[in-house]
Amino acid sequence: MGKFVISKNTNGEFKYEFLNDNGEVIFEKSGYRNKAMCLKVIESIKRNAQEDSKFYRKRTADNECYFNLKSSNGQILGISKIYTDKATRENTIQFVKITSANASIEDHSKRVIQTAF
Repeated sequence: MGKFVISKNTNGEFKYEFLNDNGEVIFEKSGYRNKAMCLKVIESIKRNAQEDSKFYRKRTADNECYFNLKSSNGQILGISKIYTDKATRENTIQFVKITSANASIEDHSKRVIQTAF
């Protein structure tokens, strides 16, 4: 079962990652000023990921595969990691469709980032 993890970047902005069962990042997005905005996007993902038309299949200049998940108004909700082949990208999209609607949300945004001295 996939899950969403909310955390903060070093600049204080919120981000989310959608992880698979092995804890690997499938897609993510950052740059949210507050947690409420991040949660709103996650709820939008849960609704929009059920529709295949919301997944925009893309290729890099090196012909590697990835996808963007977009909302009804065209806003990018998430950007996937890079996949070496189309079949893996398609399998990942199917996983997102099946698991995202009921995925749990873990909030790690209050964790303190430790620095070495």
